[in-house]
Order: sequence, then C-alpha cells, then structure tokens
Amino acid sequence: MDSLPTSQRRPRQTALPTKRQNRGAVLWTAFLLLGVAWLISTESPLIFGRSLHLLPAVDEVDSQPLQMTGGNPYVRALMRTISVAESHTTEPYHTLYGGQRINDLTEHPDLCVEIVAGPNTGDCTTAAGRYQFLSTTWAEKAHQYHPEPPQWYSWWASYNFEPVYQDEVVYRWLSDVNAWNADIPYLLEQGHVDDVFYLLSGTWTSLGYGIEDNVVTPYLFSIYQQMLEEELQQIP
Repeated sequence: MDSLPTSQRRPRQTALPTKRQNRGAVLWTAFLLLGVAWLISTESPLIFGRSLHLLPAVDEVDSQPLQMTGGNPYVRALMRTISVAESHTTEPYHTLYGGQRINDLTEHPDLCVEIVAGPNTGDCTTAAGRYQFLSTTWAEKAHQYHPEPPQWYSWWASYNFEPVYQDEVVYRWLSDVNAWNADIPYLLEQGHVDDVFYLLSGTWTSLGYGIEDNVVTPYLFSIYQQMLEEELQQIP
C-alpha cells in the first residue's frame, strides 16, 4: 500500500515526562540551590548568618551614616565602604564577628568568637564594631589616635569604644601618611580607589586581594562611589 501524503500523516507524538523524570529535575534544582547557599555561607558568615536580609541591591546599599562629624568626604566614604564590607548590619558599631550584638561600648568587648567559615575556621576572633577591630589592634590604634585617651593616672582604664570614637580612630589612622606610607586622602581624590583597597586589604581582608573576600567584595568600587556621592552632598 502506498504511504499517505505528508499532509495527511498524523504527527509523531512526543513522550511526556515521567514522574521519575519530574522528581529528578526537582531534586537537581534543590541541590543546586543548596550549593549556592553553601557557597555564600562559606564566603561570609556574617552576611549569611544575620545580615543577608539586610543587604539590598548593590545600587541601593544603605551604609549607616558616621557618628563623627566633619572630615574629608573621600575618607568618610571609604570608611562607610569598609563598614559595608566588614559589618553590614543596621547597628554596625555594636556588631561582633558573626553578627552577635553587644550593648556595652565603654570599652572594646574583647570576646573571642569562633570562626565558622573560611581559611581560619576553628580559630576565634575578637573582631568587633563597625570596622571589626581586633582587641589588640584597637588597643594599639586607640593609643595612637583616640581623641580622649584615659588620664595618665588612670592606668587601669580602657579606651572608650563608643561609635564616635570608633570613627575618630579609623579616620585619623587612614589619614596618617606615616601609617601607610601613602597619602590615602590624596589617592582617593585622584581616583585611585583600587590602589587604596589593595593597600588596606591586609588590614580589612574583605576589601579584596586576599583570602577572605565575601559576596560584597566585587561591588565595593560601586559602593564607594555611592557613598562618596552622598558624602559630597553633605558639604555646605
């Protein structure tokens, strides 16, 4: 018998996916999402553990204003950018490593919190405050730059860790040419932002060029530009 003309042939039916195939696709998607979540958590326990829901789109980052007043707007923008990378919460001055909140800022809390991800997993860190100062680093830099050090006869007293003093110490440190062998305010004003990030990355490892980048690191230049725009707008 001659075959039917092409126009009269019934189209070939395509087999519908089986339940087993559907289940496999769902499981594959679930494993993929879990893998992404695991990667984020290993990159930044602070952001994954507490702050991920506080982290908006990069072009809408809301870095809390500084408590200190005055100063170079370029350095102020840099400080706010460091804060986004290190302690992006609604209360950065009160933040310990991992996201725990502390109330008493009369001195550095000096609490050693276990590191749960990254190359130093299993160790502990005393990182605290907006700029995640280690207790030893705070003691050293506060001795150099704190605007209101304890009186000479109060040898037992500690340096006040209140928000304005965290800002003041970091601002003076970043502005000290001898501390970095570089004029950071000048570099920023000339647009050498990446050079500054590189220079500071040994201190704040989330700025890139090191071993502890996090999910914010690739966007820090854009974040800095946004912070700078806001700071420049504040100039009378």
